[in-house]
Amino acid sequence: MLLLRLLRSLYAFGIILSSYLVQLGLGRLFGRVAADGGRELPEWLKARRKRVDLTNARRLLRAMLRLRGVFIKLGQVLSIMGGFLPRVYGKELEQLQDQVPPHPFSDLAAALRKSFGKGPDELFARIEREPLAAASLGQVHVAHLADGRKVAVKFLYPNIRAMIAVDMRVLMLAIKVYQRFVPVAKIERVHEQLVDMLRRETDYLHEAECMRRMAENFKGDTGVAFPQPIAELTTRDVLTMTFMEGTKITHRAELEAAGVRMSDVAVRLVQAFYKMLFVDRFFHADPHPGNFLIETRGAEESGGFRLVVLDFGAVCAARDELIDGMLDVLQGYFTEDDAGVLRGFRRMGFVAEGGNEPLLERTVKAYFAKLLKIKDRTPAALMRQRPDQLEKLVDPEVERGELQELMRSFEYPEDWFYVERACVLMFWLAAQLDPELDTMTAGFPYVMPLVVQRAAARVAAEPASSGSAQP
Repeated sequence: MLLLRLLRSLYAFGIILSSYLVQLGLGRLFGRVAADGGRELPEWLKARRKRVDLTNARRLLRAMLRLRGVFIKLGQVLSIMGGFLPRVYGKELEQLQDQVPPHPFSDLAAALRKSFGKGPDELFARIEREPLAAASLGQVHVAHLADGRKVAVKFLYPNIRAMIAVDMRVLMLAIKVYQRFVPVAKIERVHEQLVDMLRRETDYLHEAECMRRMAENFKGDTGVAFPQPIAELTTRDVLTMTFMEGTKITHRAELEAAGVRMSDVAVRLVQAFYKMLFVDRFFHADPHPGNFLIETRGAEESGGFRLVVLDFGAVCAARDELIDGMLDVLQGYFTEDDAGVLRGFRRMGFVAEGGNEPLLERTVKAYFAKLLKIKDRTPAALMRQRPDQLEKLVDPEVERGELQELMRSFEYPEDWFYVERACVLMFWLAAQLDPELDTMTAGFPYVMPLVVQRAAARVAAEPASSGSAQP
C-alpha cells in the first residue's frame, strides 16, 4: 500500500513537472533574448503558460484530495503562503481549507480499542458518529462522559504516521528539484521543520502538554480561553478535552447579531498572537479560522466575548535569536535605521556565510525605502493597489545577473518556517475580520511593555546566575 502511495505521488508530481519542462523548452525555442538578458516570449506562449498553470493547479488539487494526509496539509499551507507559485494555485488549493472529506467512524473506533482496550460505547455515555470537524491528519467527534460532561474527542487517522514517512520522501525530492531553480541556501530546512511539525502534530500527548502550557501563559487573562485535556482519556492517538462553546471567528453575521464588533475581535486576536510570539516565545503556528471560536455567554468581564483557542499540535517554541532579530528589524524599520535592519536579519540567521553583504545591504535599503513610503498598512489598502504596484513593491531592484548572487547570499533560518507560516496566516485571518486594521498599530503598543519587562527580567537574572557559578 505504501509503495503504491509513493508511486502515485511521484506520478502526480512528475506529470506537473513534465508539463513545465515542455513549456520551458518551448520558451527557449521560440523566445528571444531581451535587452536585460532575460527571454521575451511571444503572446501565444504566454497564453499557453496561463493554461498550463490552471491545468496543473487542478491536477495538484485532485492529487492532494486523493492522497490526503500530508498533502492536504501542504495544500492548505500553499493556498495561503504560496507566493512563489502562480496565483491560480492559491485559488484552487483554498478549497482544502474547509472541504476535507472525513473518515468513517468505524475506521476510528479501532484507535479507542488499541489505546484503552475498550470500544466507544464503553468509554463514553454517548459519542456522535458524525464528525464535528475533519482535518488533514485527524478528525473531532463530540461525546459525553458518564458524569455528564461534554467533551471533544480527537482521533488520529489510521496509518497516518507511515503515510507521512512516504510523503516526506516525495517532498524531499521536490525540494531538491526546486533548489536547482531557486538556489536559496539551506532551503532543505523547510523539509526538516515540516517533518518536525508533523511528528509533533501526530503525538496527542505532546499536544495535551502544549495546551496546558499555553493556558498557563494566559493565566489571569479573562479574554482568552483554552480547552483542558482529560488525561485518563488521552494517548498518542486519541485526545479528549473539554468541549468549548462558541461561534467560528469568521461567522460575522452571527457575531454581530450577538453584539460583538469584528474590529474588537481582530484586535484581541492580534494582541494574543503577538503575546505568544514576542513575549512567551511559545506560539500557535497554525492560526487559521477553524482554530478560533468566539464565546459570548458569561464573558461580560472581558468586553463581552472571549477568544477561544483550539488545536495545539502545531504550537512551537521560538528561539530567542529569531524573535530578538525580528524586533531589531522592526525597530530599524520604524526608526529608518538600515544598519539596524540588516543587523536584525543577521541575528535571525538570514545572511548566508560568505554572502555578498554590500548587495544585501543595498537591497534591504531599497526595499525598506519603499515600505516607509506606505502610510496606510491595512489589508484594505493593499487590496486597493493595482497588481503592477504590488509587483513594484516586492521587486528587489537588482540586475538580472545579480539575482542569483542575491539568492545565494540568503539562507533559510532555523525555525523560520513556523514563524513565517504563523505570521502570514494571522495577517490573512485578521484581514478577513477587519480589513481596515493595521496589525502593527494594534499589536505593538500592547505587547512592547511586556517585551521590555521580559528583557529586564532576563538581564536582572544574568548577574545572579553568573555570580552563583563563582567559587
